[in-house]
Amino acid sequence: MLQVLRTRLAQGHTTTKFPLELPVLPERYRGRPKIDASKCPEGCKVCADACPTEAITASGPGAPGSLDLGKCLFCTACVDACPEGAIQYTTDYRLATSHRKDLVLTNGDFKLAERMGDDLYRILGRALRLREVCAGSCNACDLDTNVLNTVGWDLSRFGIQFVASPRHADGLLVTGAIPRNMHYGLMETYEAVPKPKIVIALGACAISGGPFVNSPEVNNGVDGLLPVDLYIPGCPPHPLTILDGLLRFIGRMPRTTHGR
Repeated sequence: MLQVLRTRLAQGHTTTKFPLELPVLPERYRGRPKIDASKCPEGCKVCADACPTEAITASGPGAPGSLDLGKCLFCTACVDACPEGAIQYTTDYRLATSHRKDLVLTNGDFKLAERMGDDLYRILGRALRLREVCAGSCNACDLDTNVLNTVGWDLSRFGIQFVASPRHADGLLVTGAIPRNMHYGLMETYEAVPKPKIVIALGACAISGGPFVNSPEVNNGVDGLLPVDLYIPGCPPHPLTILDGLLRFIGRMPRTTHGR
């Protein structure tokens, strides 16, 4: 027992101090992409042609008019294809939005997720219980979500926990592109959640269908099936991206936090 105590004391504090302090991200981390349309040659659409999910829309003389983060797989195909370096990944982990249209990235400002509405906040703001539904995902999004339950992140300190039963939940966190075989299960799980309830779409598959977009076997994500309150893009989203989105949604992001 004494050896266990000595080892634990030597380990020190292992839980991240986010959101008060930002963890150090590696240089190769693929955060929010940045588009510099001024570098695009006239008539060039190589980035749009290279994108496997048609996330990039060219406009004007071929400049990338927008990049849909809800469809983006963060695969670097556009970055590798662009001869002028007009698209680059940054280390900005903040990707979550409250509305689907806000995921469409242009040269303008990016609107981050907002706190849930006042009526919901009065009921759910102090504690949030989520039932995760893996609806045809590859499990990458699920694994990065599960990381938040480890000692390194300790999600429960913010009053957010995952529960086994939808009847004990305040809402759903959905991953996957919603294949036919999961459609019924997802809808029944949603119906079992007591009102008022929320829906969080996590990852490219749950938002747009991801690499399976427009396949007759999937629903291209949650939209059209359930009302989505929070979108967290990525393939998969980094645990820091997920945590940032959840904290913004419940209004627990301090004003002194990076990027507030």
